[in-house]
Amino acid sequence: MTARIEDYALIGNFKTASLVSRDGSVDWLCVPSFDSEACFSALLGDPTNGRWLLTPDDQTAPPRRTYRADSLVLETEFKTASGAISVLDFMPIASRRERGELVRIVRGRRGRTKMRMELILRFGYGKVIPWVRRRPYGISAVAGPDAVELRTPIELAGKDFTTTAAFAVAAGESIPFVLAWHPSNERGSPHRDPDLMCAETEEWWQQWSARYRGVGKWRKLVLRSLITLKALTYASTGGIVAAPTTSLPEQLGGPRNWDYRYCWLRDSTLTLYALMISGYFEEARAWREWLLRAVAGHPQDTQIMYGLRGERSLTELQLDWLPGYQQSRPVRIGNAAHAQLQLDVYGEVMDTLHVAAKLGLTPNDECWRMQCALMEFVETGWAWPDDGIWEVRGPRRNFTHSKIMAWVAVDRAVKAIERFHMKGPLQRWRALRETIHRDVCENGFSTKRKSFVQFYGSSELDASLLMLPLVGFLPANDPRVTSTVAAIQRELVVDGLVRRYATEAGVDGLPPGEGAFLACSFWLADNLVLSGRYSEARDLFENLLKFGNDVGLFAEEYDPGLKRQLGNFPQAFTHVALVNTAHNLTRNSGPAAHRAEHPDTTSANTGIGIGGSGAKPHWGK
Repeated sequence: MTARIEDYALIGNFKTASLVSRDGSVDWLCVPSFDSEACFSALLGDPTNGRWLLTPDDQTAPPRRTYRADSLVLETEFKTASGAISVLDFMPIASRRERGELVRIVRGRRGRTKMRMELILRFGYGKVIPWVRRRPYGISAVAGPDAVELRTPIELAGKDFTTTAAFAVAAGESIPFVLAWHPSNERGSPHRDPDLMCAETEEWWQQWSARYRGVGKWRKLVLRSLITLKALTYASTGGIVAAPTTSLPEQLGGPRNWDYRYCWLRDSTLTLYALMISGYFEEARAWREWLLRAVAGHPQDTQIMYGLRGERSLTELQLDWLPGYQQSRPVRIGNAAHAQLQLDVYGEVMDTLHVAAKLGLTPNDECWRMQCALMEFVETGWAWPDDGIWEVRGPRRNFTHSKIMAWVAVDRAVKAIERFHMKGPLQRWRALRETIHRDVCENGFSTKRKSFVQFYGSSELDASLLMLPLVGFLPANDPRVTSTVAAIQRELVVDGLVRRYATEAGVDGLPPGEGAFLACSFWLADNLVLSGRYSEARDLFENLLKFGNDVGLFAEEYDPGLKRQLGNFPQAFTHVALVNTAHNLTRNSGPAAHRAEHPDTTSANTGIGIGGSGAKPHWGK
């Protein structure tokens, strides 16, 4: 049976990424880029769909693994009756050429350990068996446009379309395996020393990680999340993927299985916010350039997601030959949500660019023209029903969160004029901001429920309403906010974790059932911080950290009943929320006098920007 989602670890090279299971099996790899076809697809099926296993014959204890010294070099330690070994797994930082290598180095630690290797290459998401040839350095495999070389000093054997090896490693010995992809019509890359590649990769990551100046008890976990977010960037263009996987289910055996290997404007902007508040700005500049290229065109045609290079057509297909992760069908590639209308992305984009300017990223005239074009649409489009933050596949509705984020878009446009002296129709946008605010308060709040609701006219709750004070729409101590947060705690929290909404209500057009959404759980902690309930927020945050795996990685959701992670993995949205909540708790744990003296540092506008103080509606300041 496929490993539990939390039993995987991530390695990557800013072109693509791979998942390595605790037992030493590479079960997912798309080459050459995140959105390419997979050559290892066992994650969504079984070993015959492609994997690369490297493991001892007779383990005597569960393996232990860690990332080496603030890097993305994974080290897994195995113990056997006759010895002990470690396996280093990493992907060297890719050059601009669309090529990539996955390196595995077996190092003997004690005694003499018998090992076995099994390589099952299956291109086309587990469907295409390549033509394999022996080479002096190992083997080469070719199928259509794809070619792979496996380089190793170990003797290889082939049987039943599988490459195998049996060997032993003594203490002090080091045996490398290098899997390298290249276009089948070109020559492979020059052979390089694996140990040198390991040292270079580890040094690169250590230098990048050293730029993080965070302090406090959660520094290590925050840095691991930042490293994970960095690993989800596509270096060639500046795009950021939501996750490196597709079709990991939100409910085991259910149909809520989506392809997340694309660049959502929402996820990208939130990722940049987390990176920027942690001191990383190169990624923000690169993403801004990606954004300008991706959204070029009529503002009404702006999509909620794009391909790594700004592609607009992300046609959704089902791969019938894959049985799905633990029989969770269908397996999907592409994502039909690219054609949805989600008004919140306008607010998230405008807010992130506003935060970038506040933190020192010089406003760009071309970028401001793009923002003004987006505002042309928001001026009329804010009133339209949409598909909402959760990308429902039911009817469009006037989702309250969407209207709130449309307000954020206008608010940040106003601030750009007021604070950074950009040119625009200030009075008109101020009036529009007031109109949207009044509309939300009149139509998004239920006096009967004493709570804001999921959409206008609804009686259902939605965890996205936790954003109300975080974006500065209303202060945290507003009775409408406090009663909404209390209702969410009462009705959407299960075992300390927050569900997005009641799927039984049928709003999303899908069968009911899913795990608790981890990002929403962090948002609840942010609300507690903002309302002065620091101890409760800290306890909730530290409880949430327990749901990560042994190397600090989080999926999209967690099932309290099954006690396991669910959804695509690792998920940028979750890691962003962790970083932001940790920053908020750290900022708000100092002396009260400091917080009063420096009010802007106490804002808990987490996950979406730091435009407001949280003490009162901040527009017009």
